[in-house]
Amino acid sequence: MANNSKGTIGILTGGGDCPGLNAVIRAVVRRGEQLGYKILGVKDGWKGMLKADAEPLTLESISGILPRGGTILGTSRTNPLKKEEDKKTLLANLKTMGIDFLIAVGGEDTLGVARKLVNENVKVVGVPKTIDNDVEGTDQTFGFDTAVSIVTENIDRLHTTAESHHRVIVVEVMGRHAGWIALISGLAGGADVILIPEEPKTLEEICALIKRRHARGKKFSIVCASEGFQLKGQDTLVTKDKVLDQFGHVLLGGIGDRLAKFIEKETGFETRSTVLGHIQRGGSPTAFDRVLGTRYGVKAVELIEEGKLGHMVCLKGNEITSLPLLDAMTQLKLVDQEWIKLAEIFQG
Repeated sequence: MANNSKGTIGILTGGGDCPGLNAVIRAVVRRGEQLGYKILGVKDGWKGMLKADAEPLTLESISGILPRGGTILGTSRTNPLKKEEDKKTLLANLKTMGIDFLIAVGGEDTLGVARKLVNENVKVVGVPKTIDNDVEGTDQTFGFDTAVSIVTENIDRLHTTAESHHRVIVVEVMGRHAGWIALISGLAGGADVILIPEEPKTLEEICALIKRRHARGKKFSIVCASEGFQLKGQDTLVTKDKVLDQFGHVLLGGIGDRLAKFIEKETGFETRSTVLGHIQRGGSPTAFDRVLGTRYGVKAVELIEEGKLGHMVCLKGNEITSLPLLDAMTQLKLVDQEWIKLAEIFQG
């Protein structure tokens, strides 16, 4: 039985679910109990903090969760700082729930809240999570490797049906601002055109790549496009609707279908679109993401033990280290020119 004299660590998972979250939770409980902390799991992200909704986490309750996708704690896109009264509720609930230290696991929005809580003297540690891999300050986020593996497998499957029917198939994948999933999975899956937010292209440029490929005798093509890709000269994203979430984001989706119609009209080649959607973030995490999530969780507890509060866990090379939350996420980590040039070698 652990000695709980060191206090209680609360852990929450916010934003989109992600393979590897349960590995982080499991690691926090294991390392936390070893070091003498009590662990409290906050339900449904920041929403749970506003409702004071949490449950104790023990070795028994986290048994068997390592290979499971999603998060056993649940998640939400609640912004607890949107209203002043909500912020007051959150700060009061930290005391009511007896949480001495808080581990916030999430992406740009969740960790953005954590960063602001540093200024409220909350003893918080951040763990970066997003399948988009766009969190500045860490070389890679867990969940990204799983998403890339899933997209790559689907591109492999689409190759055979595209070839059989002599079609162009546009695959729409996740990536609001950063095109890491499209670029890496496109390279791994042998996509013929890769379209990412960082590198807008005109419709003519896209069709020229496809026509060049067909001129070589290839009767099919795979186009891998980030949901946040924009045609050059257009300043609006393709969205499902105009409703904003609590962090001010619109729900993206539809660029694949729009591109397919444009390509078929411009080239005369039969074209279809496939949206992978939430398939990319579901299911069991890869071995890499299980281990990375585990290392992040252990490090988060050890930062608390060392008194390095207000820090975010990060991966640098092969080392798990940390940096102040105030220095992290000052901008998004976008695909750089070196990767873009590599992808261009294999397009068309």
